[in-house]
Amino acid sequence: MKYDVIVIGGGVVGLASAYRILEQQPGTRLCILEKEAAIALHQSGNNSGVIHSGIYYKPGSLKAINCKTGYSQLLQFAAEHSIPHDICGKIIVATNKSELQALDNIYHRGLANDLKGIYKMNPDEVKEREPHVKAEAAIWVPQTGIIDYKEFSARLLQLIQHQGGEIFLNNKVEKIENDQSSFKITTSRAEYNTSFVINCAGLYSDRIAQMTGQAQDLQIIPFRGEYFMLKLEKEYLVNNLIYPVPDPNFPFLGVHFTRLIHGGREAGPNAVLAFRREGYNKSDIHFRELFDILRFPGFHNIMKKYWREGLGEMYRSWSKTAFTKALQKLIPDIQKEDLVRGGSGVRAQTCDIEGNLSDDFVIFDQPGVLNVCNAPSPAATSSLSIGSTIANSYLKNKKR
Repeated sequence: MKYDVIVIGGGVVGLASAYRILEQQPGTRLCILEKEAAIALHQSGNNSGVIHSGIYYKPGSLKAINCKTGYSQLLQFAAEHSIPHDICGKIIVATNKSELQALDNIYHRGLANDLKGIYKMNPDEVKEREPHVKAEAAIWVPQTGIIDYKEFSARLLQLIQHQGGEIFLNNKVEKIENDQSSFKITTSRAEYNTSFVINCAGLYSDRIAQMTGQAQDLQIIPFRGEYFMLKLEKEYLVNNLIYPVPDPNFPFLGVHFTRLIHGGREAGPNAVLAFRREGYNKSDIHFRELFDILRFPGFHNIMKKYWREGLGEMYRSWSKTAFTKALQKLIPDIQKEDLVRGGSGVRAQTCDIEGNLSDDFVIFDQPGVLNVCNAPSPAATSSLSIGSTIANSYLKNKKR
């Protein structure tokens, strides 16, 4: 059977894209190829489950646009399909005077992104919401929430299958051939033919893109984020979501506290180089993947630019004392013995040959192929909006 469109990757962006295509054009012959035995096993299922407001993102960027639109669509979908979620709000905390200017910059970016109800907080106002937080000042962001993205993904798949879409698990894509009018995709199990390819392969999106002739000068650099959980008797220290002012010189948000939708309080993540693309543990090493990272010219430039921050993140990865010290900037009462080792996730971060880490979604569109090559946070929040963008691109391509 020849499909009208094949989506590679059964994470939240791939599922949302398939869902939007079938929603806009019922009857489309569509299948999803997923290399794992289940959906949403990587970035989509290994995160804090935060619904992002869009406060951090450059106005007019793909992140800002899709986060704003996707936020509303996600809440509507969650309400309609009884997906557990809670709009609990969060605070972004400046812990000393040196962070006040950066905090003010975030506030004005939030206003530029049309966030309603955000306001600056003094230390007393912070104490009213989070009594154990040390703050020089803060921003209250009422839009932020928490959700179960695994359940969201599972519901998307149910709707896709109800519309006649198919999914083939345990199918790792090994080759993509183009004969001008169609594509033949060879997987570890079978061959599939299609008129249109959508690459949502996450941590392997650059490899898939390169099979289609695109993104030759890009490389996915995997960064592992490690978490601790607060012991049950210490959960009172955190009411909802508590974030630091991020380091403007480092493309991550810093360790923070999150209330989880099904209970518990999570602390983290850090951001350390993973030695394999799906390296969730320190001992996970894939020598070929690690060699590809180390020889990539862009990675050398990353190391020159961020070596100091990288060493700090690595130290916190190996030292629970150092990790605790970073958390104590936000909540001084936190002690090392209050924390137990939690899970981890791996972020697929696109890097170009010059060593620039992409700070926006990266989507390449050409006749017959659409490659999503950078979709880190807030991609889950934005997924339904990204899916609409991809569906529209597919339908326009089909009319050519």
